[in-house]
Amino acid sequence: KIRFRGRSTIFTINQLALMFVAVAVQIPRYLVITKIGLADNFLVHILPELAMPVGLFLVKQNIDQIPDSLIEAAEIDGATQFYVLRRVIVPLVKPALATVAILSFQAAWNSAAESNTFINNESIKSFAYYMTQISNTGNALEGQGMAAAAALLMFLPNLILFIVMQSRVMDTMTNAGIK
Repeated sequence: KIRFRGRSTIFTINQLALMFVAVAVQIPRYLVITKIGLADNFLVHILPELAMPVGLFLVKQNIDQIPDSLIEAAEIDGATQFYVLRRVIVPLVKPALATVAILSFQAAWNSAAESNTFINNESIKSFAYYMTQISNTGNALEGQGMAAAAALLMFLPNLILFIVMQSRVMDTMTNAGIK
């Protein structure tokens, strides 16, 4: 909501980032993660997923729907920008934040790529990595049964999280068409 120089440039860069698949940016991602020291660290599973361009786009679009008059009224009442953010904007954007949380969790939970690429220590590899390893072993018939069991184990946390946050996600979709 705050107007500043470079605002549209940042949004354009975010839109451009939406066009790239993860494989296309794997080498720069590897260089950044090793440069900041996240290799062989459990945080490599979480932190990169928080920087999703889709999440920034969704939250920005929700914030843009908040009427300027609501923010101006708070400022006239003497609210600081931080107070407006904390007490006006964040409560109105909670449905979008819940949706971003679900998307980030699913991306982090279901990804075995970080364990394959950035982690050498077996004790901090992800659950998804071990599920893919289990389902790839054995003969064809055993592998199918193990793959089905692994898929169920990988799906259950996503289902539970969605059930818990379902009302907030539906609020995001409801508010998307309201101006």
